[in-house]
Amino acid sequence: MARFFELTVIISLLSIISLGFPQYASLAGLSERELDIILPTLQARKAPPPPSAPNDTSVKLVNDKDHPWMPLRPGDIRGPCPGLNTLASHGWLPRSGVATPTQIINAVQDGLGMANSLAVFVTYAAMLVDGNVITDLLSIGGKTPSTGPDPPKPAIVGGLDTHAVFEGDASMTRGDAFFGDNHSFNETLFDQFVDFSNRFGGGNYNVTVAAELRWQRIQQSIATNPQFSFVAPRYFTAYAETIFPLLFFVDGRKTDVQLDMTTARGFFQNNQMPEGFFRSNRSIVSDFLDDGINTVFSAHPIQPGKNEGVGNYVLDPTSASFEGDGCLLYTNFVNQTVRSLYPNPKGALLDALNQNLDFLFNGMGSNCSQIFPFGKP
Repeated sequence: MARFFELTVIISLLSIISLGFPQYASLAGLSERELDIILPTLQARKAPPPPSAPNDTSVKLVNDKDHPWMPLRPGDIRGPCPGLNTLASHGWLPRSGVATPTQIINAVQDGLGMANSLAVFVTYAAMLVDGNVITDLLSIGGKTPSTGPDPPKPAIVGGLDTHAVFEGDASMTRGDAFFGDNHSFNETLFDQFVDFSNRFGGGNYNVTVAAELRWQRIQQSIATNPQFSFVAPRYFTAYAETIFPLLFFVDGRKTDVQLDMTTARGFFQNNQMPEGFFRSNRSIVSDFLDDGINTVFSAHPIQPGKNEGVGNYVLDPTSASFEGDGCLLYTNFVNQTVRSLYPNPKGALLDALNQNLDFLFNGMGSNCSQIFPFGKP
């Protein structure tokens, strides 16, 4: 089960992605005729294999002279993930907010200390649903003025702001999409973050606070959001996002895994690391991740489901869950999500999808059987 927790962090990260190339709209949802028209207009890029793990995985200074914080320029984009936003604002990712998978994987490994397998898995999951697999580009937020012409509807415009894929309801510092803004820093929710840290953590955010705040945000969404959805993959990423700040926002030289409120506001609101900030040791990150998610979930267990009207939370037995088949999340993601977005790919699009699906599966490192939704290449 521990490995399952690591794999199912599939879709939070931090919502992953940024660079200085123009962003393109996603090709998902287009008909065969529309693809015949659009594909020749896009410059296909054969994606390289994912980066391997770096040799140096130790505690390391990452807010250094080569990665200074800079304010946003006109046209720069940021999204719902404070970790990726911060990496972009420090230049670990392109400051524009659009990137290739290679850039993203390198950034989260080198800038935050994320394990290679998790970085690869989450990045290619994001690419398959929110990115442009032909051009090998993805946005960490919404689209920029330089996106170029959009594909015909119902294509999904690329970007991690897209609701209910990586971004989801009951975020700790972002509002639910139903209320209009699912990606901007929410001061009211951060005040609650501080309040719970004072009540349950002695002024710091820790695992105990994470468990209580996660439950609070779920209950708030059930009580106020008639469209609240808490099924996979969001079901898993909601728990992962409560632990990520302890892994990636706490200075790696500290041993108590306690996040102070000044540092928390820097990451969540300002996309800024503290002066002289050190990333965590990767071995500590890997050991703490599974245990932390398990602790948060076990404090207030709830099964996947969604609201059918305000306050009416209905369980969904078809969703993957922590207590079920560990491979179901991957299977449903590939056979249902990806397959429904690309019902009949061919040519360069089919090749790119199969390549990204291979990268996704290889990043899992599990005993699950690989799924080939479009047939074996």
